[in-house]
Amino acid sequence: MKRLALLGASGHGKVVADAALAGGWGAVEFFDDAWPQRQSNGPWPVTGDSAALLARLQEFQGVIVSIGDCAVRWAKHQTLQAAGAPLVTVVHPAAVVSPHAVLGAGTVLMAGAVVNIDAVVGQAGIINTGATVDHDCRLGDAVHICPGAHLSGHVQVGHGSWVGVGAAVKQGMILGERVMVGAGAVVVQAVSDGLTVVGNPAVLKGAGKT
Repeated sequence: MKRLALLGASGHGKVVADAALAGGWGAVEFFDDAWPQRQSNGPWPVTGDSAALLARLQEFQGVIVSIGDCAVRWAKHQTLQAAGAPLVTVVHPAAVVSPHAVLGAGTVLMAGAVVNIDAVVGQAGIINTGATVDHDCRLGDAVHICPGAHLSGHVQVGHGSWVGVGAAVKQGMILGERVMVGAGAVVVQAVSDGLTVVGNPAVLKGAGKT
C-alpha cells in the first residue's frame, strides 16, 4: 500500500489528501508544526511535526507539503528536498493534464484543473479547483493558481506568486515574482515583482484613491 505523508494540516491539506486518495494513494498521514496541540485534520490524525516527518521519511513512498501560503510552502519543500524526501505530485483524477505538460515535484492539481500542452508548472505549485493553465504557460516554483482562475496561453508567472479566485490573465502577460492578483481581477498588463493588483482591468492596489 502506497503511503503519502502530508506536511500541513489545514483546509488545503484536507483537499490534497482527498485528491491523493482519489488518485490511487492507499493511505495518507498528516504532520504539522502545531502538533501536539493539533491532533487531527478532518478524518485523519496528525501524528507529529516537521522533525518527526524528517525522522520517518523512509516509511513513506511519497511526501508533499500541503500548505497554502506560498513562502512557507516553498521553505518547507526545500527542507524536505535537502533531506532527500521522496517528493511527489498529486493530481486529482478529475484534473486534465496534457502528456506534453511538465509538473514539478511537490505540485498539486485539484478536481477540474486543466494544464494544457507545453505548459510548465514549477515545483511546489498549486493549480486549484477548476483553475486552468493554457498552452505554453511558464509558472515558477511555489505559484498558487486559486480556484476558478484562468491563465491564457503564453502567460509567465514568477516564483511565489498568487493568482486569486476567479481571476483571469490575458494571453502573453508576464507576472513577476511574489505578485498577488486579487479575486476576480482581469490582468491585461504586465505586473512587476512584489506588486498586488485588483479589479477589472487590474490596477495596482490603491491606485486612484485619495
